[in-house]
Amino acid sequence: MSDASDNEETTQVQAAESDGPMDTMTALKEVLKKALIHDGVARGLHECAKALDKRTAHLCVLAQNCTEPAYVRLVEALCSEHNINLIKVPESKQLGEWVGLCKIDKEGKARKVVGCTCAVIKDFGEESEARQILLDHLAKK
Repeated sequence: MSDASDNEETTQVQAAESDGPMDTMTALKEVLKKALIHDGVARGLHECAKALDKRTAHLCVLAQNCTEPAYVRLVEALCSEHNINLIKVPESKQLGEWVGLCKIDKEGKARKVVGCTCAVIKDFGEESEARQILLDHLAKK
């Protein structure tokens, strides 16, 4: 009997998490995870610059705490030149965690997170609510 109540509790928790509107950063996190599963993420300046220059990128994500101004100018220039959407996130460590540059421990928490200043989505993967929210946000800009 306790198994049935446990299943009901987890269903309620999942329903509570999915209620309400999803913000842009949560949507971006989910889109990056799905793209990572489908091998559609380029990480780092070299990979991102190649994807942006070849115009295979759909979306570029840049960390705001980048200390190298030439790095930021290059990525912004490539995005504007090729009409690729650019989203800025506050922390490079946060972006690194979202694109899989970390180890996951037994509790499911990220350990040894490596910072990632730039990431590009080349393949969104599957259609999802998070992707639609993100595309709607970009269309409003």
